[in-house]
Amino acid sequence: MPAELSSMALGNRRVMFDLLFRSAWRSLKQVVEDEQQFEAAAAMVLHTWNQKLDAHVHVHALVPGGGPSLTEPGTWKTSSPPPHENQRRLWLVDADVLRVEFRDRFLDGLRRLHDKGELKLTGEWAHLNDKSAFDDWLKPFEKISWVTYIQKPPENSSPEHVVKYLARYMTGGPISDRRLLSHEDGIVTFSARIGKTHGGSDETEEIPLTGVEFVRRWSLHILPKGYTKTRRFGGYSNHHRKRYIAECRELLAIEETVSTVETASASEDAPREHLCPNCNIPLQCVWRIDRPSWHVIMNGPHRPKFYDDA
Repeated sequence: MPAELSSMALGNRRVMFDLLFRSAWRSLKQVVEDEQQFEAAAAMVLHTWNQKLDAHVHVHALVPGGGPSLTEPGTWKTSSPPPHENQRRLWLVDADVLRVEFRDRFLDGLRRLHDKGELKLTGEWAHLNDKSAFDDWLKPFEKISWVTYIQKPPENSSPEHVVKYLARYMTGGPISDRRLLSHEDGIVTFSARIGKTHGGSDETEEIPLTGVEFVRRWSLHILPKGYTKTRRFGGYSNHHRKRYIAECRELLAIEETVSTVETASASEDAPREHLCPNCNIPLQCVWRIDRPSWHVIMNGPHRPKFYDDA
């Protein structure tokens, strides 16, 4: 979402995050079916931050580049690039069409939430409780270009590589330990990538923040209690997954194999032996530290009110 809507989402996390998931999937499904004519599927992960820990709400999606044909039942259809000379670098669908579809669906959904009184608009947002004021406030968002970025898998990558790439977004917090540079005299300094281009840049800059501001930014990304930040849609959804995967395997003539998940669950009770990577001798655990819950770490009179309400 645009920056202003990401800020509004801080006070309306559940309803606006849900709206983001719905709008992203429905727009993606619509454009894939219109342009490519095959059954769409997607696995999505919610992210709420950028490199500087500001509010930047978006989803990452893993989408198959092909599927069972909708026009020729019993056949497999692979996606083809959009027929535009200036879009040879894009894949799956026309990104310009997708971003317009996504923008319109999201704004329509936001208006419905407002009409139903499901948006909490207080403080600096209180004037937007008036319907006409809210409609006027939304108009500029109808004219700007929203972001939908499509990237194909790296050359010579396997399906496992692609899934592993998405898995990195499913765990961890807003910032990794390796980006923390120092904490001196109450100032926390961390590194952040420079630039706003998609795909990122290797060049970084140092971001110094007071300890209070660092904790404030970090706290912006605490999700509502029990919120599901990874979701599956279409062919990947619980309702369709078994049928969809079986049909894909049949059309692609792929033999079904025992999944690694089933293999791992079958041997859960077996003792696990960790070996030294250098000498291949079994390691013995001599010290273990359990991570305390964030409820304990963030406990105090100054923690954000929304954390208590989550």
